Amino acid sequence: MASSPTVLMRLVASAYSIAQKAGTIVRRVIAEGDLGIIEKTCATDLQTKADRLVQASICSSLARKFPKLTIIGEEDLPPEDVDQELIEDGQWEEILKQPCPSQYSAIKEEDLVVWVDPLDGTKEYTEGLLDNVTVLIGIAYEGKAIAGVINQPYYNYQNNENQKLREPRNDTKAGPDAVLGRTIWGVLGLGAFGFQLKEVPAGKHIITTTRSHNSQLVTDCVTAMNPDDVLRVGGAGNKIIQLIEGKASAYVFASPGCKKWDTCAPEVILHAVGGKLTDIHGNALQYNKEVKHMNSAGVLATLRNYDYYASRVPQSIKNALVP
Repeated sequence: MASSPTVLMRLVASAYSIAQKAGTIVRRVIAEGDLGIIEKTCATDLQTKADRLVQASICSSLARKFPKLTIIGEEDLPPEDVDQELIEDGQWEEILKQPCPSQYSAIKEEDLVVWVDPLDGTKEYTEGLLDNVTVLIGIAYEGKAIAGVINQPYYNYQNNENQKLREPRNDTKAGPDAVLGRTIWGVLGLGAFGFQLKEVPAGKHIITTTRSHNSQLVTDCVTAMNPDDVLRVGGAGNKIIQLIEGKASAYVFASPGCKKWDTCAPEVILHAVGGKLTDIHGNALQYNKEVKHMNSAGVLATLRNYDYYASRVPQSIKNALVP
């Protein structure tokens, strides 16, 4: 008789179903037309009704099923009773069938920290750049990101613009009849699933970087990479997806600004397929519950050829960004 799924695989299976529900909420808020936008710290730091509903949905759904988890979400929301319709109790059966990597088989619920970004790319969401948006659920153990789920609520959005949009089924396909939305997931030592891994053509240096949070440091670091092309898009999750789908070769963000909930889940997906994500100095990011939330020394991530890009970060930029 097969052994019952481990805590980690049950958590990932739940996070997958919860992320799918989150994607449905994100689309519903747009469809209803009232985004409920609030400025948090400045005009580029926004919160919408979708951020609030999705965080309540994810955190409450996880806490009900895994009460000993530490859950850290981006939005600072007052505690309140969550509407039952926001609760997702399901678990993705395909994940429960997968073997848990042996190094994680004895993990207890209380050993895990979950980092939640309910809507990564909020500014782009408010501007209608919907394919930039992701929902991120990252899972860390002993300070290391080990499992993650990314929902893209508007994957296939461009294919669907001129026709009636359909809610996703489990057999999402690209093409003219494409279903809207997809969920990507990964566990270190097992792999990453839900997308087609592709690399940028050899010798091409395409940088993806911030669209909404530019600065002189960011510009100088990108220029130092001597890129063939620069993509300026929203969302850390979106940028990592560009790396694993062959649209960009490096994600370069030489600035404080992005937080642990932005990088935890995407880092896992990238590392699970042999990529690398660090700060600008080359240090691994830490995800234990006591850690500061800001990635104050920026982000450098690649699918391949990490050393090529790391060697081109100017010393002046390293000096300006203190871990």
